[in-house]
Amino acid sequence: MSKARISVIGAGLMGHGIAQVFALAGHDVTIYDAFPGSLETVKARILANLKDLGDDESAVARVTPQADLALAVRDADYVVEAVLEDMALKQKLFAEIEQHVRPDTILASNTSVMPITEIMKDLKHRERALGTHWWNPPFLVPLVEVIETQWTSPSAVDFTMKLHADAGKKPAHVKKDVPGFIGNRLQHALWREAISLVEHGICDAETVDSVIKAAFGRRLAVLGPLENADMVGTDLTLAIHNTVLADIDSRPGPSPYLEKLVKDGKLGFKSGEGFRKWSPEQQAALRSKVLQHLKKARANDV
Repeated sequence: MSKARISVIGAGLMGHGIAQVFALAGHDVTIYDAFPGSLETVKARILANLKDLGDDESAVARVTPQADLALAVRDADYVVEAVLEDMALKQKLFAEIEQHVRPDTILASNTSVMPITEIMKDLKHRERALGTHWWNPPFLVPLVEVIETQWTSPSAVDFTMKLHADAGKKPAHVKKDVPGFIGNRLQHALWREAISLVEHGICDAETVDSVIKAAFGRRLAVLGPLENADMVGTDLTLAIHNTVLADIDSRPGPSPYLEKLVKDGKLGFKSGEGFRKWSPEQQAALRSKVLQHLKKARANDV
């Protein structure tokens, strides 16, 4: 793909990482944020990431902070918004952005669960609007879900898929705008059963995590669930489902166990206790372990 002019709206955790990926791929990136402090530090944060990963540090020169939203998007071929998960804020931003971009500029909202249809419903040119879901941290996790709405044109989807693939990501086309898209639906289906196992006294939280990490979690990076089903046979998969599915948690709402944790102020790392107790040292160790694992996986991908 030829060089595109990218505008990233939001210079926070996700926004600066997205800008970094596109700049490293050779695109010129303008990044906007309403908070001057975020803009002042964005290039330093990107440069620190590039140094840490051993990537081309000159890529940071292709990132231009811009405090004026109209100027930030005026010449863009592609605009991606990465602000807080706030529906009213996102809608307000896109209403303003649309006033300053070309009719053919593609507009994307980066969100993990919010409905793209709702975010983009009031745009004049809804055919060029879609969603993306980058996973955190954007420069280490390869997946980007590309979500179309009932209005999105095939050309907008095609451009976005190619743009992200060219930047070294693994774009996944989400053909219907459903809550949670693909990744989070799968992830939270697992989380629901994990919580249920603890809630019903079948095992404790540490055991749940150990079972996953020591068993099927070991092969998930190279063997997806449907590949696994085909490997063992759809007939065996059906037989297992006939035995186990009726007993798996299928409540349409959150677990009362989870609701009580939140009510009691057991909020996980932020309070020092959730499903398990976490000292500051344990928190730091786990964060570091995850980061090192992602770095190693990224190096192996290359």
